[in-house]
Amino acid sequence: MKRCLLIFASLVTISSVMAQVTLLPVPVPKFKKDTFNIVQFGAKSDGLFLNTKAINDAVNACSKNGGGVVLIPNGFWLTGPVVLQSNVNLYLSKNALLQFTADKTQFPLIESFWEGVAAARNQSPISATNATNIAITGAGIIDGNGDVWRAIKKDKLTETQWKAKLASGGVLSDDKKTWFPSASSLKGSITKDAGVLNGNKTAKDFEDIKDFLRPNLLVFTKCKNVLLDGVTFQNSPAWNLHPLMCENLTVRNVYAKNPWYAQNGDGIDIESCKNVLLENSTFDVGDDGICIKSGKDEEGRKRGMPTENVTVRNCVVYHAHGGFVIGSEMSGGAKNINVTNCTFIGTDIGLRFKTTRGRGGIVENIYCDNINMKDIVGEAILFDMYYMAKDPVPLAGEQRDAPKVELLPVTDATPQFKNFLVKNIVCDGAEKAVFIRGLPEMSIKNIAMENMVIKAKRGIICEEADGISFKNVQLIVAETNPVVAIQNSKNIAFDKLDYNSNADLLFSIKGVNCKAITVVNSDGSKAKAKVEFSAGATDKALMIK
Repeated sequence: MKRCLLIFASLVTISSVMAQVTLLPVPVPKFKKDTFNIVQFGAKSDGLFLNTKAINDAVNACSKNGGGVVLIPNGFWLTGPVVLQSNVNLYLSKNALLQFTADKTQFPLIESFWEGVAAARNQSPISATNATNIAITGAGIIDGNGDVWRAIKKDKLTETQWKAKLASGGVLSDDKKTWFPSASSLKGSITKDAGVLNGNKTAKDFEDIKDFLRPNLLVFTKCKNVLLDGVTFQNSPAWNLHPLMCENLTVRNVYAKNPWYAQNGDGIDIESCKNVLLENSTFDVGDDGICIKSGKDEEGRKRGMPTENVTVRNCVVYHAHGGFVIGSEMSGGAKNINVTNCTFIGTDIGLRFKTTRGRGGIVENIYCDNINMKDIVGEAILFDMYYMAKDPVPLAGEQRDAPKVELLPVTDATPQFKNFLVKNIVCDGAEKAVFIRGLPEMSIKNIAMENMVIKAKRGIICEEADGISFKNVQLIVAETNPVVAIQNSKNIAFDKLDYNSNADLLFSIKGVNCKAITVVNSDGSKAKAKVEFSAGATDKALMIK
């Protein structure tokens, strides 16, 4: 009993610390009222005229004049890349459509970043570097024309859609299962380290696979005092919104939209940013919805810029690989993040925390409160240190082998997840309620989960974890053999665990490293069998009181 009280005391300490995480308000940029209408710089809204020069001339003139508003009026505006400058608010009127051209030659290869490492990419449709006080606001639409860039898997389209895609041109992979928009794009898909700028390579070295190096729709790099407000960002070639190494970022009232089959079609990837507010926004995309990153592997660790001091609130995520996600490129770390009052409907995973060996980095002090979920395809809540760089839910007929479990030395490349509080969760429908999988050499540590009602096919699975508490958790699960599976984990505490009456097996305890698993204020008599021990686990590992 004394051991049990010590465990709960430590977990209460974690919860109280997390509940006290308070973040300062994020400064919002302010602008002069001077307005620069792109029409005055020669822009035409006929959907045919290329307005690249006119829009950039307006942006440059506005910035040189001390800043103000660059107005995109009502109309259909075709353009190439737009580069935002300091003190400029790019404002899109209602019924303004800023359409980026399908002519890929308008987007030169540049030295940039892709998935956390330095890489050659096509210039992003909208970008800014080292700018201060910038914004994109209004009620218009920005369309990245992503369909001309993206490869598409046959299994993600209906037969009619696939036939239409084939009729549009392009080329097929050797197995005929993936459509590519061009031979250059296909070649890039089979090129090792495509676009990676290592050694003496430059962007020019990748001209033969240019089409494969899809740009993110919006990339702001090393910018300060940034605002995105009210605009719809859609149909991105790769990621939709990518603030990188920015400070004082506010994103509100935006709609990020991509087809569900859009490969790498993330909603927003906040990478190595400090002081962030994301609120009142909607995401319906082809990859992760709201994602936190901080660089990949050794390059990310050398950058050493965590994403920190982040508030995400009042957001809705529809289709996405994950509703709120951290990783997998989190090598610079992530800390002090609050996610509250969000709804995930139809996402593959709800709360998704992913990494793998080689990343390094520490993810800590993460607070998630009042999250509603419905029709989650995979896990409602997932912590996984064996990320495989694949879609979280296998396609029909796809076979995946379980990762090989082996104990390796701890190095600076060993990632860490610790100090999370997840509370007030309601989920109606998921494959698994909670899935926690750490590494033998680095357990997932100090996760407190409170006040959860989850309806799922399977219950709780906990592998290689240390210091995990579940308090006031109700599971309504279709498969009850077991309700809770624990493998090689210690200091696992359950207080007020409720579950289906007449469940087949309440606990499966597996592995010689299982110990200090405690259960209080829970009715074990509702199950046909309370516990089953295997693979070296003994009854000394569990105490039910």
